[in-house]
Amino acid sequence: MITTRHLLSGALSVHDYRCDAASDERPYTEVHASDSLSYVRQGSFGYRCRACAHELVAGSVLVARAGVEYVCTHEHHDGGDECLSFKLDPALVDELGARAALERASVLPPLPELIVLAELAQACADRRHDIGLDEAGLWFAQRFVEVAGDRAARSSMPRAADRRRAVEAALWIAAHSAEPIELADAARAAGLSAFHFLRLFTKTLGVTPHQYLLRSRLRRAAQLLADDADRAVTEIALDVGFNDLSNFVRTFRRAAGVSPRGFRAAARGERKIFQERLAAGFVGSRLQRTAHDVAQGGHDV
Repeated sequence: MITTRHLLSGALSVHDYRCDAASDERPYTEVHASDSLSYVRQGSFGYRCRACAHELVAGSVLVARAGVEYVCTHEHHDGGDECLSFKLDPALVDELGARAALERASVLPPLPELIVLAELAQACADRRHDIGLDEAGLWFAQRFVEVAGDRAARSSMPRAADRRRAVEAALWIAAHSAEPIELADAARAAGLSAFHFLRLFTKTLGVTPHQYLLRSRLRRAAQLLADDADRAVTEIALDVGFNDLSNFVRTFRRAAGVSPRGFRAAARGERKIFQERLAAGFVGSRLQRTAHDVAQGGHDV
């Protein structure tokens, strides 16, 4: 059964989805009602769309187009899953310049650029901050356009038993992400050789085990930065598994577009950070569309 909580309405609407379907429940075909970006914050599930098969874990993003049929499956995990979904009306899709990015991908693997902003939006959805959920949602959607343009959907998948191993390994990595984990450790937990595990994990989830480990750490860091205003950035970095503060700051800035301190300031309600970031993004998307129109002979500069 799926339960939905409506959090925000308008050009950008936000919904909280919680699905408790068991692995033995029969999947059925559904149709996306609108263009949307759904961030998986917990659990795992399978997604079949346009003759492609995907596996989603915490940190993945489901990219939906209005009118497209899909099927969700839960053969790997009986704990259910939870998603924060951002639905975009057609005018906002055009304003963001998101149409091409929405067409190119059905699923994005856990990407640091999206994880940290989705976790900030989740904190807003839970009303733990006074910034607007619409602001955080727009920042997330804009970042999606920036990172998704050159990614193609995957069409081939390993066997069901191997996919199950990969998803279970991802859940294990996320649960132990604060610990020092080597490739051999994760492979041993999955019962595979390091070489076979690396190949299987990457093909199933679209990221390497090490990338997923780092993104699990970033996801937890974003949660702590948004929730705890008193803990030092250095302490958070160490607690989530980064042994080097400069590496954490550099990795976080590359992901979020702002430093950990800037991210925390945004979470506290300093809207100037949102305004500057969104303004830069909207100007960039307009310039991209203008360049495309010129290339097609539609407009003069």
